[in-house]
Amino acid sequence: MTLQELFDVLSNNPSITLFYFIALPLTAYLCGVMGKGEGHTSPWKYVYCVLLYMAAIPGIFAVFLNVYLFLFERQSVMRMNLFTQVLPIITMLVTFFIIRKNVDLNLIPGFDRLSGLVMIVAIVIGLMWILDRTRIFAITFIPFQYVILILIAAIVGLSFGWNKLSSTR
Repeated sequence: MTLQELFDVLSNNPSITLFYFIALPLTAYLCGVMGKGEGHTSPWKYVYCVLLYMAAIPGIFAVFLNVYLFLFERQSVMRMNLFTQVLPIITMLVTFFIIRKNVDLNLIPGFDRLSGLVMIVAIVIGLMWILDRTRIFAITFIPFQYVILILIAAIVGLSFGWNKLSSTR
């Protein structure tokens, strides 16, 4: 199964997608009501961790899928699929907002790793976009010291993101 076939299945059966992306914020809201003021304690912070990851992984994927489709594939905004490109981002933001009202997100286990993952993927997509737009003859017009500075900045950015992703608390 290809990614396009998966998106077609999700678009043709919107009830599954809608249930998942509506259930996440509702579950976060119910957890906030039931565990009011106890979000930092042991059972609740792990429930919030699962909810955050269940919302963040499709949301982050949708953000970078949109970036890829608009920058590399030159897809029109009018052809966006609401179930696979918009709804995961909205659900991620709403779920984060609801959970943040009950607990500090820095107290959630593994939340700092999500920002490292986002940073690594953003740097890689940025480098891919630069390489896609740069022609071989254009590199020869750039002074060599600037090429070295760009490579050093990319390596430092990747190592910083990797350290943030692999750091343990």
